[in-house]
Amino acid sequence: MTESSRSLPSARTFYDEVGGAPVFERLVARFYAGVRSDPVLAPLYPQDDWEGAEWRLRAFLTQYWGGPTTYSEQRGHPRLRMRHAPFAIGAAQRDAWLSHMRAAVDSLELSPEQDATLWGYMEMAARSMQNRWPDDAPGGLSPA
Repeated sequence: MTESSRSLPSARTFYDEVGGAPVFERLVARFYAGVRSDPVLAPLYPQDDWEGAEWRLRAFLTQYWGGPTTYSEQRGHPRLRMRHAPFAIGAAQRDAWLSHMRAAVDSLELSPEQDATLWGYMEMAARSMQNRWPDDAPGGLSPA
């Protein structure tokens, strides 16, 4: 590291901008409070490892938004689609996930710009995890 690079301010991340670890802890806790009792989503989660599921989401979101890289250090590359492939995620599961995440994001009381940034990602992520479509039947075609 050169002397001049030491004096440069580090870029402020979205993670820092919204309040860091406490904000992501609240987000994930609020999200899972709804998921645990959701009849559509709860069966998809490991009933004996709710704390692990919460840690994984919190660590992933923290890293994604510019916080500590603990997720990758402990679990490797996120590979979200691969990790979610074993679970049947159709429109009902996607929409239930988005509903609980919307409530969790709303509870943070972010600025409109921060909310739009975070919510835009959540919508994209939820749609990209969907792996079942209404016409998914034996022999049917679905998007790759």
